[in-house]
Amino acid sequence: MTFMDKVYTLRTEARSDGKTAYFISFTDGQGKFYDLEVSEPFFIEFRQMERKNRNLQQSDWRHQEHSDLWDETLYNRAFRVPKSVEELIFDAEQRELLDKAIAALPEVQRRRFLLYHDYNFNYRQIGEMEHCRPQSIRHSVIRARERIKAVLEKYRAGQ
Repeated sequence: MTFMDKVYTLRTEARSDGKTAYFISFTDGQGKFYDLEVSEPFFIEFRQMERKNRNLQQSDWRHQEHSDLWDETLYNRAFRVPKSVEELIFDAEQRELLDKAIAALPEVQRRRFLLYHDYNFNYRQIGEMEHCRPQSIRHSVIRARERIKAVLEKYRAGQ
């Protein structure tokens, strides 16, 4: 079994009372199947852990030395210039500005924006969580993106 083989599944279920139930299903070492209902924060944390693990594996794969290196790959590596101190500082400022712009969003827009971009939920899933239409979620995320973009452009214009 490789690192990316999932031994569990995550799913949501809409209840008749309008609430959403969150489940993690897996089979233990003895072959017994479990379907556990978990809280929403636990479910979101589990999804975030999945995302971090996936990113870690992709990072490991990118940095792994492969036995058949091409001349072009070696050439590109030889001329990859590390970022200067100024570029590193600029990147840190940009990230700080982005964090402030996200924090300045109204609570509903901020939550929807983060669920969509950081937690990789789609509009339908967020709509189920918030009991509204996916189009409303999409519009809210687009508006949040526009507000953030406006803040970043205003900052760039002031430089």
